[in-house]
Amino acid sequence: MFSKGVTMRSNRFEESWGSGAYGILMKEISDGIVEHNTFLKNTVGIYMEGTSRIYVSGNTFKSNGWAMRVQSSCVDNTVTKNNYFSNTFDVGTNGELQLNKFNENYWDKYDGYDLNKDGYGDVHYQPVSLYSMIVEKIPAASLLLRSFMVTIMDKAERVIPSITPVELKDEKPLMKPLQL
Repeated sequence: MFSKGVTMRSNRFEESWGSGAYGILMKEISDGIVEHNTFLKNTVGIYMEGTSRIYVSGNTFKSNGWAMRVQSSCVDNTVTKNNYFSNTFDVGTNGELQLNKFNENYWDKYDGYDLNKDGYGDVHYQPVSLYSMIVEKIPAASLLLRSFMVTIMDKAERVIPSITPVELKDEKPLMKPLQL
C-alpha cells in the first residue's frame, strides 16, 4: 500500500479465502510490475484501488472468486498476456468509467471466433458481467450465482450493454491459453 515501483514476480498466491482476503491487495500503488505469478483459489486474486501505471502480465488466474477487482479509481494500468481459467468472475469493478487497458489475454469464457486464424478473437471480449456489477452493489445477490436467470441476464447484457463498463474490454482476446 502507498508505494511506488514495486515488482511482484514469480510468486504463488493460493487459498486466501474470506471477506477481507486477497492474493494481492494494491492500494495507491504506482509504476509497479506484477508478472509470472499464479493466483489460485483466492476470494480475489488481485484487488486494485487507486493504482496507476501497473503492468500486469504473464500471470495465471485460476479458480478464484474474482480474478481481478479493478476499482474505477485506477488509471493507466495495463493487463496483458494473462490466462483466466474457471474464475467465478474474471474482472469486477465498482463503476462504469474505466481508464485501463486489457489486451491479448486468454479468457476461458470467451466464446468468440477467429475466422482469419491469426490466434486472436475477431470480436472483443468484455470480462465484466452484469451479474458481477450487481454483486458489487448487493453482495447478497451472490446466492443466485448458478441460476438460469443470471445466465439469461448476462447473455442479454452482452447483446445490449447498459450497465457494464463498455470501455473495459479486451480488443484482441487470445483463442488459446498462453504457455506460461
